[in-house]
Amino acid sequence: MQVSLVENLIPRFTPEEATGVRLQFEFEEENRKMTPDEFWEFCAKNRKVRAELTRDGEVIIMPPTGFETSDKNQEILLQLGNWAKTDKSGIVTGSDAGFVLPNGAVYAPDAAWTLRSRIDEFSYEERQKFLLLCPDFVLELRSPSDSLSKLQAKMDEYIENGARLGWLMDPYRKEVYIYRPSREPEILQNPARVSGEDVLIGFELDLSEIW
Repeated sequence: MQVSLVENLIPRFTPEEATGVRLQFEFEEENRKMTPDEFWEFCAKNRKVRAELTRDGEVIIMPPTGFETSDKNQEILLQLGNWAKTDKSGIVTGSDAGFVLPNGAVYAPDAAWTLRSRIDEFSYEERQKFLLLCPDFVLELRSPSDSLSKLQAKMDEYIENGARLGWLMDPYRKEVYIYRPSREPEILQNPARVSGEDVLIGFELDLSEIW
């Protein structure tokens, strides 16, 4: 099996044009779309390309974020990581860690937290690739190029696939959308802090550095 490469396509796009570009890879002999395993091979051969795989088998190119978005995301990871280091019950990951959701999508949340007991069920070899689970907590930070509606749909997908808590943060509107199973999203307007509730027990994100 040979997976097509996109590295020769990327120089044709400006960063703005590359935002959200969707590439289809169908295998004529089987009339099917790329699987998570094939997507892993695709990523291994295209290390300069940050991408995600939708449940429909589409590869979405994810261009680098701007300076301010990266700075805000690092602040979020710092606060979450400091709490997790003390709490010790789970592991924090950033946007370089991919997860294979039960529906077959491969997403890399801007920040995520997963119970250590769930991760321990995987072998060392399995942990070297995309992890076959949905994190307990996921966070997506909207950048200037992100479509809010598409991020909202992705958050719904996380919850449908097992996430117990999700935050969609929009620094431009100073809004936080809180996602929980079996409930409509709650919208917080310009909050000073956000609680991790019964998932990130004892954690509160200080948003003074984000807004």
